[in-house]
Amino acid sequence: MVTTHEHETLQRAHDLYAQAEDSQLEYWASRARDEVHWDTPFTQVLDWSNPPFARWFADGTTNACYNAVDRHVAAGNGDRIALYFEGEPGDTDAVTYADLQARVSQTANALESLGVAKGDRVAIYLPMLVEAVVAILACARIGAVHSVVFGGFSAEALRSRIDDAEAKVVITADGSYRRGKPNMLKPIVDDALAAEGHTVEHVLVVARNKEAINWVEGRDKWFHEVVAAQPTSHPIVWHEAEHPLFILYTSGTTGQPKGILHTTGGYLTQVTATARDTFDLQPETDVFWCTADIGWVTGHSYIVYGPLSNGATQVLYEGTPDTPHRGRWWEIVEKYGVTILYTAPTAIRSAMKWGRDIADRYDLSSIRLLGSVGEAINPEAWDWYREVIGDNNGAGTISEDGAVIPGPRKFEHVPIADTWWQTETGAHILTPLPALSADELKPGSAQRAVPGVSVDVVDDYGNTMQDTTQGFLVIRDPWPAMARTIWGDDQRFVNTYWSRFDGMYFAGDGARFDEDGDIWLLGRVDDVMNVSGHRLSTTEIESSLVAHELVAEAAVVGAADATTGQAVYAFVILTEDAEGIDQDTAEATLREHVGAQIGPIAKPKRILVTTDLPKTRSGKIMRRLLKDAAEGQTQADPTALATLADPAVMEEILSGMRP
Repeated sequence: MVTTHEHETLQRAHDLYAQAEDSQLEYWASRARDEVHWDTPFTQVLDWSNPPFARWFADGTTNACYNAVDRHVAAGNGDRIALYFEGEPGDTDAVTYADLQARVSQTANALESLGVAKGDRVAIYLPMLVEAVVAILACARIGAVHSVVFGGFSAEALRSRIDDAEAKVVITADGSYRRGKPNMLKPIVDDALAAEGHTVEHVLVVARNKEAINWVEGRDKWFHEVVAAQPTSHPIVWHEAEHPLFILYTSGTTGQPKGILHTTGGYLTQVTATARDTFDLQPETDVFWCTADIGWVTGHSYIVYGPLSNGATQVLYEGTPDTPHRGRWWEIVEKYGVTILYTAPTAIRSAMKWGRDIADRYDLSSIRLLGSVGEAINPEAWDWYREVIGDNNGAGTISEDGAVIPGPRKFEHVPIADTWWQTETGAHILTPLPALSADELKPGSAQRAVPGVSVDVVDDYGNTMQDTTQGFLVIRDPWPAMARTIWGDDQRFVNTYWSRFDGMYFAGDGARFDEDGDIWLLGRVDDVMNVSGHRLSTTEIESSLVAHELVAEAAVVGAADATTGQAVYAFVILTEDAEGIDQDTAEATLREHVGAQIGPIAKPKRILVTTDLPKTRSGKIMRRLLKDAAEGQTQADPTALATLADPAVMEEILSGMRP
């Protein structure tokens, strides 16, 4: 039975698609006026005179922080909870929009007191704390460009991002909590800034786990001391729509991370609109929880800017899904009455492995919509997510024999919004809007483009695919939240995203249409891996391995993995000086080396020492054969094998990969 709300949502979705079909530019102009507060209204929607460098709403002025915070207070919603913070040890905080406005204003004043001005870059290297959201919004308020670096990255990775952005200030913490133990961040910042030549003048340190840290006088300052001394009000500074909002670094195929630049007006329009549309977000009643880290684009778009600009109430959680127990997430859903849960297939697959009886112990009846992000979700995980977390969502009881008896259903059908998008796209590109009925949703498919975005699947020549075989996913027309460039390297932006097909953005993913015209993602077609939703460059990991004294040559591939989507596998040839090093020692040493250089998430699942790599007669490494070996193939493809200079090497590799 379709409820009145479902009927209204369905009608609204149809209206949005119809409006976008009539005129994409008029559609986005209308959404920009409806979703964003403009101090100076724009008169020009899109300037596409110098493709692929777009300018959206360029003559308008706005402020992303005002839209995310101040306007809700001005509208009388200052007492609404903006953030329910839940720390891993169990400490909590409930931050209203009025509280958030005061804290952001103080932080904005603090940054200005340290000499940060409009256009300066601020690196943010923080765990999932309220201060992370506050720091981001404070930068947006004054027009500083924030560059958030994921807290799992190493000192070397942090330094490269600081240097590329020429950051003036770093905001970090002494550390955080990770699976019940202190997880230190400040020492990594110290290591990153140990060598001369950086641009950092100040390091602001949030006191979180109170572990002992080193202190550099004159450079280091306690965040709380600097902020507490500031006024709780700060005058809004209006920024041009194309003023840079943030730089977010993502792995590049050359090994050098790319600083993806997003600007203010267009980005804010699309993340605000898609947060509302994709999740059917009702700010007055919903409690939204996106489980992503603030260091990734999902945290930027669907923790900070999208939901807050809508005036929503959110959960912000510091810890992991299995600490202090494997029911931690479901405990939080029950505690705060989460209505919308947005998470990654990796987390869903982990929960599947732990068993449904854990989730069945908790009252999940508040959930009315589920979201998936980070990678394509396999149908088995999709079905489990919906059945166990979505449909079977009443608190369970324990029978006499100890079995969990699931509770009753509250909602007949809980939809899943399976979303596809990228750091570079800024906001959702593909997703079935929640208005779709249960029989229209397809497990494992993001299905269709959001209104106002022209997505296609094309062949090698850029022609729309006429059948259901694999092609290339492209976006044909500019969209508001699109990246404007790669920081400091316009030509690399053109070469990376706009050179494969004339006039089209190439996402780097393979895809196909099905018989209904819906789109199915088929994974990366370049050498960037997607591990638990984190994009990692094979070239970057290969460079790290070869930098070690044990390694003469290395090849890295991403292979399908039941838990993480893809896993990193490395194949290395050791140097002559490494003679006598056994497989286990070499593997352990090199895994730690990669973790130290890039970060723990980049550690290969397996490193195989081999005497050679499968190379063609021209010297090209046949990584496809290595991927097959990593995925358990017992025999090499004979056609590919025939192209190798030494086909016998594959038998050595296949033998080494066998259990």
